Amino acid sequence: MADFLAASPTAHNAGNRLLLRFLLAATAMYLVWFFGYERWLSLDGRLDTALCANIARASARVLQTAGFDAAVAPHNAYLLLMSGHPSVIVGIPCNGLVLYALFAGFVLAFPGSWRRKLWFIPAGIALIWVLNVVRVAALAINHHYAHKSVDFNHHYTFTFVVYGCIFGLWMLWAKRLATTNSPRPAPPIALASA
Repeated sequence: MADFLAASPTAHNAGNRLLLRFLLAATAMYLVWFFGYERWLSLDGRLDTALCANIARASARVLQTAGFDAAVAPHNAYLLLMSGHPSVIVGIPCNGLVLYALFAGFVLAFPGSWRRKLWFIPAGIALIWVLNVVRVAALAINHHYAHKSVDFNHHYTFTFVVYGCIFGLWMLWAKRLATTNSPRPAPPIALASA
C-alpha cells in the first residue's frame, strides 16, 4: 500500500502531462484546420470539388462492377445516376475530408511511434475513403429501390456505421499500435529444493 501511495503522484503527473500534450496537439491541429482549410482551401474550392467528383466516380464504378446501370451525370460531376435517373449528389459535407482530418488529427495528437503513424494514418484514410464510396453507392441503391428511407439512412444509419468504424480505428491505435512493446523482465523462476 505504501508503494502504491508513493508511486501515485508520479503516475498522476505523467497522466496529466499526456493529457495536456494531447489537448495542446489537438488545439494546434484545430487551428491549422481552421486557418488552412476554412480560411484558404475551402474558399478556393478545388480540393472539395476534386473529392466530391472522385467519390461520385468511384461509387459509380462500384455500382457498375456490381451489375447496376450507374454513371456520373455528364453535366454534373457530383451527381450519381442509376438507370439514367438522378440518385445521389455528393455534396461537400459528404466528401469525407472532415473525416480524414478528424481521424488523422486524433492519431497525430495521441502519443505513439511516428513510424507507425506514418503508415497508420494513410491506411486509415484509405479505409475511410472506401467506406465513403460504399456508403454513397449504397445510398444510390437505396434511392433506386426504396427512396423513402434515403433520408434516414443518410443521416443516421451510414453516419453511425462510418463513425463507428473511425472509432474502431482510434481504439486500435490507442490500445494496440500507440503502445510500445518493450520487453518485460521474465518472472523469477522458483527453484525446487531437493
